[in-house]
Amino acid sequence: MPRTTQIFCASTPYGAATLAAAIDAGRFSPAGRRLLLISNNAVNPETTPSVDDAPGFAAVRTRFDEVLSWNETVSPFHPSGWRPRLNDVPLWERHLRALWRLGDDRVELALESVQVAPALALAQVFTDAPVDVYADGLISYGPTRGKLDPLVGTRVRRLLHLDLVPGLRPLLLTEFGVPAELVPDEALVKVMREMSEAGAVSAGLPETGDNPVVLLGQYLSALDILTAEQEEDLHREMVRGAVALGHTRLVFKPHPVAPARWSRLLEEEAARLGAELVVASSPVPAEVLYERLRPALVVGCFSTALLTASVLYGIPVARVGTDTLLDRLAPYQNSNRVPVTIVDALLPCLADRDRVAAQEPGMPVEELGDLLRAVGFAMQARIYPELRPAAERYLSTRLNDDTWRYFKRRRLTALALPGAVPSQLAFIPRNATVRRIARRARALRPAARR
Repeated sequence: MPRTTQIFCASTPYGAATLAAAIDAGRFSPAGRRLLLISNNAVNPETTPSVDDAPGFAAVRTRFDEVLSWNETVSPFHPSGWRPRLNDVPLWERHLRALWRLGDDRVELALESVQVAPALALAQVFTDAPVDVYADGLISYGPTRGKLDPLVGTRVRRLLHLDLVPGLRPLLLTEFGVPAELVPDEALVKVMREMSEAGAVSAGLPETGDNPVVLLGQYLSALDILTAEQEEDLHREMVRGAVALGHTRLVFKPHPVAPARWSRLLEEEAARLGAELVVASSPVPAEVLYERLRPALVVGCFSTALLTASVLYGIPVARVGTDTLLDRLAPYQNSNRVPVTIVDALLPCLADRDRVAAQEPGMPVEELGDLLRAVGFAMQARIYPELRPAAERYLSTRLNDDTWRYFKRRRLTALALPGAVPSQLAFIPRNATVRRIARRARALRPAARR
């Protein structure tokens, strides 16, 4: 009987902590060997700290027999851009088995974002390996971002995820019938506490006293969702909103590769308003800050850390900028749409003092599930055709001033969904003759341009 080697791939400290929590909770069967494969997917990985360089990583390291680097393995290629050519797959498998001393071991993979590299590359190299996908964020509640190769998708045994929205079921990978399995909240909290106790925030986090407000940066301009100026304004809105609520001690947790000048601008804005802002420059998960600082409030745009603050730690939360994001996300299929939708629907706006103070619950989970099925179908109709009836039912009965912001009329029109056109013309998208003429017109358009 060959030995089993489990290979866990992580690209963020939060992802590595999630894997450690899943192992602690018994979500992975015993194995002869456990390898943690680190991938640094930053645009410039040479100048960005890797997961195993993060403070507190030693607390996570104990769950694994060895730590490997995917960047070194595929160098000089970037890990997010490299995948093996079909004819080279056998060569790569032999190479990795020799490099990582796998021999004839039975390999099992635990991957994140299996639809893109580097996770997809690993799944393609180890063609016979069963795959467990773990989701460390809100994207698990949305559709798979693109059509996944059935040779990979049919090997996925389960989706491991945190219960960030209790009662809400993930949509990710359900096109392959993949069941969802929870990683217990208490297991992740335990790992974060270990990272905190290991001195994870000793570097780069000044003392702030008790109960500051934590502001979460996400570097949305790098994703071409906002301009740099718009993102600066979003951060200033966080500062102004927190101070307006009476808070004077603020901690800004920037994205690891965000420009340093943003932090300086926020320090100046806070000082102008009579508050003190310090920057948590240590590249640790926000949850480690929650362990150490016990914030009075956490403010962000659509970060998963907003939900972990609320659900795992019971910390008050508030959102900013989601209305702008819902309007600007393009194309409609952008995978960030579901996290933005969830945060917008569930959490109070920072400007709404009463809702923030009361932490009033937002949209009921059952209604949110109906909304996300409609949004998920609109995003990936070809992958989830079975969701059309649910989408049509939702759009026929629940489109109003509050829910229209989650949809785009052009997208509804392209999919012949309710709400696409005024009601008196609603028969047109469903009319077979009209659709046939439209298809012919689109086919003739390239010829007309020549």
